[in-house]
Amino acid sequence: MNITYRSDFTPDTQLISDLYNSSGINRPTDDHERIEKMYANSNLVVSAWDGEKLIGIARSLTDFCYICYLSDLAVRKEYQKEGIGRQLIALTREIIGEQTMLLLLSAPSAMDYYPKVGFEKAENAFMIRRTR
Repeated sequence: MNITYRSDFTPDTQLISDLYNSSGINRPTDDHERIEKMYANSNLVVSAWDGEKLIGIARSLTDFCYICYLSDLAVRKEYQKEGIGRQLIALTREIIGEQTMLLLLSAPSAMDYYPKVGFEKAENAFMIRRTR
């Protein structure tokens, strides 16, 4: 397996939707316009490839100096537990730099994963949920 990582472009929307469906992440994959907007308005995308196959992605919003919100981390099911998610996080951290905090909201099914890759649980967060 020869995995390569890229941060110089955003993959095609259909490839992203297929990856999300394969990974188990809950995203509106039937709404291609919404997925396209999600990526058009994100300013840091790191992707993982096995040849021409998109196998992982980390999508973030950041100011590159204080805070970075890691809004999506997805790896195809058949590639999970191979260190790809960990590498996507490491590359995101490398790009944003040491002075920038990396923050995320975890899906309930991933709550045990994030402490294993260096995140600490925050008890001081608030949110207003989306209505659709």
